[in-house]
Amino acid sequence: MRLLSLFAMGTPPGGANSPLGMLFPIALIMGIFYFVILLPAKRKQQKVQAFLDALKVGDRVVMTSGIHGKVMKLNGDTVQLEIADKVRIDVARAAIGGYQGQAPVVEPNNQ
Repeated sequence: MRLLSLFAMGTPPGGANSPLGMLFPIALIMGIFYFVILLPAKRKQQKVQAFLDALKVGDRVVMTSGIHGKVMKLNGDTVQLEIADKVRIDVARAAIGGYQGQAPVVEPNNQ
């Protein structure tokens, strides 16, 4: 019966609010927030980072802007793409959305 009084919204029979009873709803909301929002976002970010780290010369990729190209050189945070014969551009590695012909790893922002 004591356990049930912790979850009740009213005051316990003693008259004073229990600190555990007041903190439980806050902890429950924080736990739900973590499992519903933060954990999936963290997993998605790890998947994107693994994709970007696995890029290699010769990969055919699509940028988040929709430009298709072939990776010619990797330089830290930048990638050199060949988008046409003898036309090369340097782009940020984070701007690459996925491989050509596959579902995008990085979803473009449609706000």
